[in-house]
Amino acid sequence: MLKFSTLLLIITATFTALMAGLFYAWSVSVTNGIGRLPDSGYLTAMQVMNRAILNPAFLGIFMSTLILLPVCTYLYFSQPLNSTFWCLLLASLFYGIGVFGVTMVGNVPLNDALDAFNISGAGATELAAMRAKFESTWNSLNLVRTVCNTISLVFTIIACISSNK
Repeated sequence: MLKFSTLLLIITATFTALMAGLFYAWSVSVTNGIGRLPDSGYLTAMQVMNRAILNPAFLGIFMSTLILLPVCTYLYFSQPLNSTFWCLLLASLFYGIGVFGVTMVGNVPLNDALDAFNISGAGATELAAMRAKFESTWNSLNLVRTVCNTISLVFTIIACISSNK
């Protein structure tokens, strides 16, 4: 029978992997695909997707990972400090700062500005200006989230392996 802490660590690793996969997929396919659209099509697609992603399936995993990583870190705290604890602490920091923090401070304000932008009422110059303000910065921030989430996942996997020693 699995201990509670082991089961929770497996769930945490799964959630961390799901989030890493989401950010990776956006980085290597979604943004590349819609990046080929003209300005109005690109901005419309991003508006629609940014609205659609705010759903229970995404928010539940995104927020649960933020909570579960520190909870697992706490559960694996012991004296002397072991590799499982340190890996989970690093995973928590990379996710908390590099994924959640970057999302809240960087991507969400960009998404909000885009959401408030009236695409149908904008001319070609305004569309090009909005895209220029949004696209490169948003993609760079998403790359940061992808890398940080992947690092968090690697540390979580190492914690899973080392927790059984």
